Amino acid sequence: MAIKSFQGKRIIKKRSSPNRLLVSDIMSHKLVLFNPDESIHDVMKKFIKFRVSGGPVVNSSGKLVGIISEADCMKEISDSRYFNMPILDKTVKHFMTNDVQTIDASTTVFDAASLFFKTKKRRFPVINKDKLVGQLSRKDIVIAALNMKSQTWR
Repeated sequence: MAIKSFQGKRIIKKRSSPNRLLVSDIMSHKLVLFNPDESIHDVMKKFIKFRVSGGPVVNSSGKLVGIISEADCMKEISDSRYFNMPILDKTVKHFMTNDVQTIDASTTVFDAASLFFKTKKRRFPVINKDKLVGQLSRKDIVIAALNMKSQTWR
């Protein structure tokens, strides 16, 4: 005689793949922004005050026009010693990098890490639909890698 099961029909659970970790999940949202007409002195003061080594430069309408870093300021400091003159009150637009490489918010963390490795950059402004939405640094990638579990390592 056959044994009858009273458990009912069993539901087969599909294994869902974990969501991929995106740049938008780990980027910095609170940015220290710089203006092209801001003096290089004020920029250096902001670097110290906010403990950052660079950041995006935006115009009055909020459009990304460049990026400024400590390395950009080193040129002015070096030139001032060479010419035996104090640091001039030049503006950010004289020192900023105009050709800014950005990263899309929907990029995976692994693709972003690869981009950091290939370009040797320290930070990327994050763009979503042609709008500046954040900034991604190497440190953000390292922190994300430490927080990943084995099932999300994709």
